[in-house]
Amino acid sequence: MKDHVINQDLTLIEALSRINGVAPEPLVLFVLDEQNRMVGTLTDGDSRRALIGGASVDDKVSKVMHRNFNYMKVEDIDDVKEIKRQRELKMRLVPVLDAEKHIVEIINLEKYNSRLPFDAVLMAGGKGERLRPLTLETPKPLLKVGDICIIDHNIDRLISYGVKHISVTVNYLKEQIEEHFAEPRGEVRVQTVREPKYLGTIGSIRFVKEFYNDTILVMNSDLFTNINYEDFYLHFKEHDADMSVVAVPYSVQVPYGIFKIENRRNITGLVEKPTYDYYANAGIYLIKKSALDLIPEETFFNATDLIEALIAAGRKVIRFPLNGTWIDIGNPQEYKRANELVKHMH
Repeated sequence: MKDHVINQDLTLIEALSRINGVAPEPLVLFVLDEQNRMVGTLTDGDSRRALIGGASVDDKVSKVMHRNFNYMKVEDIDDVKEIKRQRELKMRLVPVLDAEKHIVEIINLEKYNSRLPFDAVLMAGGKGERLRPLTLETPKPLLKVGDICIIDHNIDRLISYGVKHISVTVNYLKEQIEEHFAEPRGEVRVQTVREPKYLGTIGSIRFVKEFYNDTILVMNSDLFTNINYEDFYLHFKEHDADMSVVAVPYSVQVPYGIFKIENRRNITGLVEKPTYDYYANAGIYLIKKSALDLIPEETFFNATDLIEALIAAGRKVIRFPLNGTWIDIGNPQEYKRANELVKHMH
């Protein structure tokens, strides 16, 4: 943060040197007064315009800085809607100020898509039997899609949305995944959690020792998707759900004419080669932390079991339609498709 902060009494030439030094990050400085309160901003563009307008390189920053500046209040630091608004304003760096205008934090919206207040748990304990022999000696999450392991596509995307607390539950060939995450992934240390026996698609979440937020994202680690986690989270909060399930469109086309039948024998009509549209479970969930209490300890339990338990308890379960990329890498054909698709993605 200190690289982007400058005192108002410095000269313009000193400020230009500082601006040059922050590259390749956004070329903007936040200007402070003697009480370390933010009083303005200065960009490379501001500096050029000032010099063209007759300013001297020896003029103080306070003379040429932009005083009507954009910022966030500290109480809005976890307001995802405000983060989204700032991004829509094309802000690149956003200072977060306390009541006295002191800078608490600077949010880099070039580096992060958002700042989402949820923990993430990726399930990585499966054997990947349909991908054998590829998974005989390598756990499926560590297979490469392009130049990156399957699981790292998901981890990196979560980090890009500002998720800081990420756990991975491991079982099959667990030592390889533990070694893979021995070092931090960027600025985030990914925690691995051992599953003592196979406990289904969500049962092992009981072994995560601590959650830091009231919302938990749970997902399969072997998915390849470009889901917008910010939209997913805002949809979840808007509907005040206990659980939200990502749903992908799935169409079934019947290649025959289908009869409409009444009383088991009377034909009342005919539909020629109909298509039926459904939504399939994508294996990505947002869950209120309190809802995890319905998951029994050390018991085989799938995410679909939790859905049914919540519905039976009268709690709110919703769907989030996904219209983007989603591939469940469960067989050689889908693995090949993911590797072809990643060549055309940035």
